[in-house]
This record gives sequence, C-alpha cells and structure tokens, in this order.
Amino acid sequence: MSYYSSTILSETTFEAALETVTTALAKEGFGVISEIDVSATLKKKINADLKKYTILGACNPGYAYHAIQTEDKIGVFLPCNVVVVEQSPGSIEVAAVDPVASMVSVGNSELDEMSKQVREKLQKVIQSL
Repeated sequence: MSYYSSTILSETTFEAALETVTTALAKEGFGVISEIDVSATLKKKINADLKKYTILGACNPGYAYHAIQTEDKIGVFLPCNVVVVEQSPGSIEVAAVDPVASMVSVGNSELDEMSKQVREKLQKVIQSL
C-alpha cells in the first residue's frame, strides 16, 4: 500500500504550482492552514541546500471536526499534507498523503469510511492538476 498519490506538473514555475494546488484543494473543500517552506527552513537552520520543497497543510473542516469527535488524539495526523517539490526547472511534483494508510495505525473503524472519502477528494485534486 502506497502512503501517497502524486503527479508531475510540467512547464510551470514552482510558485504557479503552489497556486494551482491551493486552488484545486479549495475546489474539493480543503483550505491550506499551514505552509512550510522546507528548503528555506533547512537553509536557515543547518545551512543545507535543498530543491524547492514546500509542505501544504490541507484541512477540510467538516472532516476534521468529525475525526476529532470520533478520536480526540487524531490531531497527530492532521492536517492532510500535500508536498510540492521542484524536481527540475519546470517539473514540479505534487504528492498528497493517503489518509487511509495513516488511519490504519489508529485502529478505529469509525474512521474507515471517512478516511476513504478524504482519500477520494485528495486523489481528485491530484488528478485535476
């Protein structure tokens, strides 16, 4: 079982890809509640050079609320992370977590159907790019 789904965006800039992904997430009911520029953070903290790499923390409020009501420690798995990585100039990979793979370790069957629904929405985002 893979823990993510992904696609490659060609002939685009990294910044344009971030906007495109954010828009696609919104169409499926997700807001971006955090944005971590991993490459800038690693440069600042340990002077390491890394290709452009940003983690978007995507949250669908309805699903998040239901998940927290069902399993109050589920926040350790929230939000759903979407990674945007510049593999080479003009070639941007977008990868989204598979919530079903994450929820397996929780062992709460009440979350099974919801995690499948969230996976479907995130896969729609990836497929729409």
